Amino acid sequence: MSLSPAEFRKAMGCFATGVTIITLDLDGEVHGMTANAFSSVSLDPPLLLVCVDHSAHTHAHMHSKKRFGVNILAENQREISDYYARPVHTHDQAEEIAGARFDRTEKGTPILHGALAYVECRLQSAQVAGDHTIFIAEVEHVVVRQGEPLLFFRGKYRHIGEGVG
Repeated sequence: MSLSPAEFRKAMGCFATGVTIITLDLDGEVHGMTANAFSSVSLDPPLLLVCVDHSAHTHAHMHSKKRFGVNILAENQREISDYYARPVHTHDQAEEIAGARFDRTEKGTPILHGALAYVECRLQSAQVAGDHTIFIAEVEHVVVRQGEPLLFFRGKYRHIGEGVG
């Protein structure tokens, strides 16, 4: 019996995750994508990983820029998640459509306003794994704010304390 992609996706959907926006600067413009395949790897040194589909526009930029940010979304940032989940080449309407506004770190990496947490990273290694690449990065800077996370479970956005139906 072979496993179908739909069956695998359904099983993985049973694992509740937070939602992130991966951001990077490309020639002065913010580029990004929604990702929930994100995890800490090591505390010493501080490392994390993010998995990016080879077909995502951000994929090639991760290799070339070597620097990116991970913005952990707050519960009120669902529209931003939806916007950055779309396969578009540019994100020049992010503020008008989704309310996404950005500042820059000293190194130029975009930071999303209102994100629950922000992690600035420098790419350390990349490993192809099926139709994705696992990017492992060293964490150089973090910002943590108060609030509740945007969650994703069984194909739907959720809130802490929400019953599953």
